[in-house]
Amino acid sequence: MHTTAASPIDVPEVFPEVVPFAMTTVRLHPRPGAPTADQSSMGGPLLWPAREPWPVCDGPEPADHLDGEPGEAEVPLVPVLQLFAEDVPELPFPAGTDVLQVLWCPFDHEPWTSPRPELRWRRRADVGARLAEQPEPDEEADVQHVPDPCVLHPERVTEYPSDDLPEAVWSQIKDTIERVERETGWEYETDLAVASGTKVGGYPGWTQEPDWPTCGCGARMAHLLTVASWEFSRGDEKRWIPLQDRPAMAGWDVAGSDDHPWRHIQNPAGLMLGDVGGIYLFVCPTCPDRPFDYRFDCS
Repeated sequence: MHTTAASPIDVPEVFPEVVPFAMTTVRLHPRPGAPTADQSSMGGPLLWPAREPWPVCDGPEPADHLDGEPGEAEVPLVPVLQLFAEDVPELPFPAGTDVLQVLWCPFDHEPWTSPRPELRWRRRADVGARLAEQPEPDEEADVQHVPDPCVLHPERVTEYPSDDLPEAVWSQIKDTIERVERETGWEYETDLAVASGTKVGGYPGWTQEPDWPTCGCGARMAHLLTVASWEFSRGDEKRWIPLQDRPAMAGWDVAGSDDHPWRHIQNPAGLMLGDVGGIYLFVCPTCPDRPFDYRFDCS
């Protein structure tokens, strides 16, 4: 169980202008563990049919991987997330499916200089005989692009937009933001708006300008999920470090040893995407086959 701290700032009361933009996100709270293929997980084994070939990247031809690595084609994709409908029913599962699987090639790709993800929607009851052994990551893969196995602890949190808030609304709340920070130390953008970490739905935690993809049908795609390098950016954050983890944060220091407990709370899957970046996946919730796109974003 992981619980996000309640805010002492009543956002709807103090910032009524942002209420129409409220969204629910599901913080997944990955933590190191030994998940099975029958569990929702990050970096864990996938429920994969024996009859279905394991997906591979199309390799360095035609110049697909940056820097010409690896030297061979058909690099196996690595598991990133597996989410079952009973754990995260908020996902827009296509009709007849109840499992979402996210994999990616652990080598950097154009156009974002990041791993390139793929999605699989499937129905658990249709899997049948399972793949007995899933391939190991390519030996040249960046270990910081291969998530360590983690179990998940989904939690629902209400978010409000930051970079996605219309400029007209920003102008209405600017003075209140400054007053609240001056009087309480709580910042709208970092403490009250967009949740940190790997999550489903809600708003991307943009560090650059928002860049929402458009579906071929003409509709703006919806944020499906974020895979984040870190679950929070600093050890002194007021809001996004779960209450249950705070005792282990005692004595945190950004220059501290890598084996301090707070490091494993901040980065449970061992990821580093660019400069503490995130990969945001988007889908069209209205097209039946759920076409998807992605963006990579870092400071």
